[in-house]
Amino acid sequence: MAEHHPFDPRTPGIGYEAEATDQEHGHAGVGKYLAVFVALLVLTGISFAVGNSDTLRHNSPGTMWAMMMAVSCAKAMLVILFFMHLLWEANWKYVLTIPSAMMSIFLLLMLVPDIGRRTDRYSEERWLYAAEPRAKAEEDRSDAIHADQDSPGHDKAGHGNAAHDHAGHDHSEHKAAEKKH
Repeated sequence: MAEHHPFDPRTPGIGYEAEATDQEHGHAGVGKYLAVFVALLVLTGISFAVGNSDTLRHNSPGTMWAMMMAVSCAKAMLVILFFMHLLWEANWKYVLTIPSAMMSIFLLLMLVPDIGRRTDRYSEERWLYAAEPRAKAEEDRSDAIHADQDSPGHDKAGHGNAAHDHAGHDHSEHKAAEKKH
């Protein structure tokens, strides 16, 4: 029959000496966890300040985005290294993370051409409900205003001819498709 040993909280790795055993193996103590927590609070404050900066938002949104991503990556790295104890793991962590990071980058790069050419095969009905890109929509709106002002049915009050053909597009086939639904 198996020998029964009573629970002794003083044995290494259990109870009082568990923290001492962790310190011997290089794990962080409470002080390091509090320092990481304070660093996370500071980084959160930085990301809040950057995200709510009207100057960055209007003058250089790319810089704002890059700063937010850098702060987010720093916060994620602190959490992964200290709270998930990856800092004290053996070197096998590289065997798992490097190939998965390479695969993630590969998949991201393979999606770029697909995203860039997603509108090449749109049907007429899909174009009816698709959003126009912001720059193109503003350009079309500007062209429509100038064309409307130059049209012969334009009156002095700034209103165009009421019988115009919605910026030159014929939507009769779309109206027939909408009645089916």
